[in-house]
Amino acid sequence: IGNNIPNIVFNSVTHLTLWDKDEFKHEFFIRLARAFPFLKNLSIDNMKPPFLGTLKYHLRYKDWCSIIEYPHLISLDIECANTYYVEHFLNEEKVHLPHLTELKVCYDSLKFVTKNFTSDETRRNCAKIKRLIVEDPITYPKDVYRYFPLLAV
Repeated sequence: IGNNIPNIVFNSVTHLTLWDKDEFKHEFFIRLARAFPFLKNLSIDNMKPPFLGTLKYHLRYKDWCSIIEYPHLISLDIECANTYYVEHFLNEEKVHLPHLTELKVCYDSLKFVTKNFTSDETRRNCAKIKRLIVEDPITYPKDVYRYFPLLAV
């Protein structure tokens, strides 16, 4: 599905892949959460960040008016997504993911967004993750296990 989410509710959809040549903005993710209330698995394939060329102040304070909740989401694949989307979904000031247990992501993006696994803004959405899938096999540093306390060793 792309930016053209119809204005109806899909109660039976639990798996969804998003792809579009245009960027996804915060309003889109609000509509997504409303249209797919029982979403369990979400994959995002979009390397184009919204607000390209605008000030970060605008991104942080103007666009983020409400926290989006995905109450049933357990698996998130943002490996082929711009770092903007990684930050958007992991930052608790933007999105609440109370049941997220599996994350597929580019390790460098994750390291950047979590500020080398020290950011409090992203810690809560990472706290319940049991399975972290990155592009190449890696031996994680100890900081990763502290940041993801349920991650299997």
